[in-house]
Amino acid sequence: MSSQKRTTGVTGLRRKPAANGTEIPRYPEDLYYSLQLCCVVDSSAALSLWGARAWGFIGRCSRGFRACSGKLKTSIRGCAPSAFVVADDKKYGNKQIISITPRLYDYILDNVREPEVLRKLREETASMRGSMMQVSPDQVQLLAMLVQIHGAEKCIEVGVYTGYSSLAIALVLPESGRLVACERDARCLEVAKKYYEKANISHKVDIRYGLAADTLRSLILNDEACSYDFAFVDADKRMYPEYFELLLQLVRVGGLIVFDNVLWHGKVADPEVNDAKTVSIRNFNADLMEDKRVSISMVPIGDGMTICRKR
Repeated sequence: MSSQKRTTGVTGLRRKPAANGTEIPRYPEDLYYSLQLCCVVDSSAALSLWGARAWGFIGRCSRGFRACSGKLKTSIRGCAPSAFVVADDKKYGNKQIISITPRLYDYILDNVREPEVLRKLREETASMRGSMMQVSPDQVQLLAMLVQIHGAEKCIEVGVYTGYSSLAIALVLPESGRLVACERDARCLEVAKKYYEKANISHKVDIRYGLAADTLRSLILNDEACSYDFAFVDADKRMYPEYFELLLQLVRVGGLIVFDNVLWHGKVADPEVNDAKTVSIRNFNADLMEDKRVSISMVPIGDGMTICRKR
């Protein structure tokens, strides 16, 4: 890793000397990925495991391996954390799909440009309850770039939490820009307000405390339909369909609506997982696929984001 000072807070585990004087890898999680990638997967799902028990990952590995079956259509190649997956099915053109290991993700974060005020907010949020709800630095960088590329001036965020993504969006808005920030947690909003002030962008953020659906309806009733350029949704997953319908009324033709957590920790692809939130996101994704009112692109960044462009 580079000796330069990190600008993101994601750090790997430190190297520790083993009893024989050798070093334990800085990223023990990489072994888990390597073990997955070193499995021999064929039509009978023959799996080759080695060394997992010594590292304490056997339970986690076997959980992933149990999902393997004779129906698998992928071939795993390589025995290093940088290994890749190649699809056997010819319709994918034998495309090499990169496997994001902790080490590689750390490298990605080392290449994220994160303003100081965003870094401080992220680090403060990390100590709060529910900090896993905060979007990642690479996601925020993409959101800010979408706003800039789109030349957005009027934006909406549904689900502010402590303001990490809304702050990033407001920072790139023009001085005349406006971001309607919808959040129902007053304690989290206080943190967000503090950082809006620190970044001198409070005048761009229109904070709406309360239920987001009510706020969106009030904007429609206030004759603001088709006037917004960009919207980001990271809130109650079971409300996604309703948020989508309301935002479609508020966003102009050509405007963008971005939904977070559309991969839901990978659960959406597992037919054996059928809890309420997973099913709601899975159904939402399926409905978006068939919805001709928008063009869509599902992006495997963070926990998955779907970018919708209103036609």
